[in-house]
Amino acid sequence: MTLVEMGIPTVRSGRPSLEGRPETPLLVDRFGRTARDLRVSITEKCSLRCTYCMPEEGLPAIPPAELLTAAEIVRLVTLAVRDLGVREVRFTGGEPLMRRDLEEIVAGCHAAVPEVPLAMTSNGVGLRHRAAGLAAAGLSRVNISLDTVDRADFARLTRRDRLDSALSGIRAAVAAGLAPVKLNAVLMRQTLHGANDLLRWCLDEGCELRFIEEMPLDADHEWARANMVTAAELLEVLGTRFRLTAVGRDDPAAPAETWLVDGGPATVGIIASVTRKFCDTCDRTRLTADGMLRSCLFSDQEFDLRASLRAGASDEELAQLWRGAMWQKWAGHGIDAEDFVPPERTMGAIGG
Repeated sequence: MTLVEMGIPTVRSGRPSLEGRPETPLLVDRFGRTARDLRVSITEKCSLRCTYCMPEEGLPAIPPAELLTAAEIVRLVTLAVRDLGVREVRFTGGEPLMRRDLEEIVAGCHAAVPEVPLAMTSNGVGLRHRAAGLAAAGLSRVNISLDTVDRADFARLTRRDRLDSALSGIRAAVAAGLAPVKLNAVLMRQTLHGANDLLRWCLDEGCELRFIEEMPLDADHEWARANMVTAAELLEVLGTRFRLTAVGRDDPAAPAETWLVDGGPATVGIIASVTRKFCDTCDRTRLTADGMLRSCLFSDQEFDLRASLRAGASDEELAQLWRGAMWQKWAGHGIDAEDFVPPERTMGAIGG
């Protein structure tokens, strides 16, 4: 099966076509999905250098003038909720904590759309200093990346010896009421031996752990399907210490399948993005830190929302551009296709 047969665009476009699109304000696509979950990247900078995401030297800096400002982010989030049917918003990076005006962004969005939960994806480094302030600004919850609780493994994987800071950030998030605190662990061959210790730590700390199959979004382009740890392999490892009972998905659009741990109520989730893909129920729309609209992690088709915004476009003109971008969304990521090509942007440049 080719990319074209899967509905995957192979050429970038200047403006999206609305041809054939039904009359609806919502972010629908040609495969019957509706996007209601907005991921907003606010920076390409990060305090860690995880091998599955960042190059050792970090990503090329986005010139400050090309980054969306706090006011622009608030306007676009407000537009997405008010006019496009978005019901969840998550701030991502890079590392969102690298933005000094993060609290201003959160407070502005919370004031504009108080009915919508605002979440953040973080690595937790330095969060202990800002968790309470972010909660006061209106942040609802956090997802924190934590791949291991072994200090040596953490330092090798992230290229930084910052495990203590990450763990204290997680505890500060719990104390600030940013619940549920969900921890995301990318499945890596070099940390698989510590998966049970990581789950045990999360159970003891009252956090929800979700493992994620590694995807071909690394800056060093070393991902190979033959080397990745699958969900099935992880379940075998966890089964040596814990009794797992399959629950499945409460929400068809949720990426994680869940299992009760030792009879519950605690659970562990697995996001099997590669081996058990869930593209047919994907409900996400993405905005990069430099103001590009992306309909999928793996699509290099982007539409420049920032240029229209700064050229004086009305809210309705911006909304139509956004609707058109999502109408172009492809059927799936196509990792199994023989001619699959990873996106030019890596995970850190797109936003998780």
